[in-house]
Amino acid sequence: MESGAAAAARDRIAERLYVANAAGGPSSLVDATGVAQEDVEQIARLMQALARLREAEQLLSEASSAYMRLSAQDMRALHYLIVAQQQGEIVTPGMIAQHLRISAASTTKLLNRLERDGHVLRRVHPTDRRAFAIEVTPETAASARATVGRTQARRFYAAARLSREEREAVTRFLIDMADELSLSRAGWAGGAEEADAAAGEGSEGAS
Repeated sequence: MESGAAAAARDRIAERLYVANAAGGPSSLVDATGVAQEDVEQIARLMQALARLREAEQLLSEASSAYMRLSAQDMRALHYLIVAQQQGEIVTPGMIAQHLRISAASTTKLLNRLERDGHVLRRVHPTDRRAFAIEVTPETAASARATVGRTQARRFYAAARLSREEREAVTRFLIDMADELSLSRAGWAGGAEEADAAAGEGSEGAS
């Protein structure tokens, strides 16, 4: 069992993970020259808040998968299908493959599994007889909405508590952060980009 001293040390480390000038931390990666220490600490708190959000989302994802007895990838596919159904959109296997960034073969296996367990239905596409339209079953959609969906929807309340100006600022920040983390800026991630491209090509054959 972890001692109190060890737990305290671990917590101190966790608290400083995103402080730009922390010894051994991101200081060698971040140039904080000219940034006031107070601003550095505020940025660290912001990064810690993002980490807390990611952890909450991860825990919710794991709990959702356990409740539905499905993998995280299965849950993403069902979420996509439920939203499409609400919007009156027709979903093909190729669209699911593109959304999940997986190959046509992997998509077929995923749909076979979900259909076998009673979560989705394959129907002939209404305008293209050569293709299938994938639908989530009413039972699975109702179960997901009443449990996982209801919890996920609480994000709205956090956003609603902000002023319009605050929401605009948060939106700009998140878009900017996503751009900074884009793989297009990471030369070392060429393999990942090639894998994404291959998955995209494979999805064309899954439609």
